Parts: sequence; C-alpha cells; structure tokens
Amino acid sequence: MATSTTKTKRGAQKEEAGAKLRIRIRAYEHKILDASVKQIMDTVARLDARIIGPVPLPTEIKKYTVNRSTFVFKDAREQFEMRVHKRVIDILNPNQKVIEALTNLSLPSGVNIDVKMI
Repeated sequence: MATSTTKTKRGAQKEEAGAKLRIRIRAYEHKILDASVKQIMDTVARLDARIIGPVPLPTEIKKYTVNRSTFVFKDAREQFEMRVHKRVIDILNPNQKVIEALTNLSLPSGVNIDVKMI
C-alpha cells in the first residue's frame, strides 16, 4: 500500500512540473561564469519563476602536450590545459515573460549558453 501512494506522489510531481527550461552555461573563467549565473538567477527570480540550481557540473579539462624544441630534444616537452567550467539551471513552468527576459539578457563574451525545453 505504501508503494502505491509513492507512485501517485511521483505521478503528481511529474504532472506538476510540466514544461521545464534547462539552461547549460559554459565558460573558461569561473568568475565570469558565476557572474553570468547570478545575472540569470536575478532575472528569473524577479519574474517569480521556480528555479532549481545552479548545479555545478564537472570541469572539463583538455590537456595538450607539445615539444619545446622543433628538431632535437624530444624529451623536453610542455603541457598546456584548458578548463571549461559548466553550470546547469532548471526553470520550472516558464511563462512567456521569463523566456522573453532571458532572450534579451546581455551576457559577457566567452560565456556559451544552451537553452533546451524539456
């Protein structure tokens, strides 16, 4: 009997959620990323929408190894890395005002945003 009530509660939560707007934000610098996330959160909170996040995703690290010398000294190498910081924000039941405010938002360069309707 307990399982049937749990299923109904989960079903009610799914119906309650309805549409969801998922925003994935990527940047090379975490300070710019956090400033952009704060700007998005303030905009959405001002329009009274429910927000889940920001959820930090694992940092993607790309490493590159190059030879220091062009011809000899193969053992002498340098390593470089690029770090891509990521965050996810979910907006539950977004209305037209929220979507319009997010499209008109001006974010700094170097910040990549993917918006998906779930």
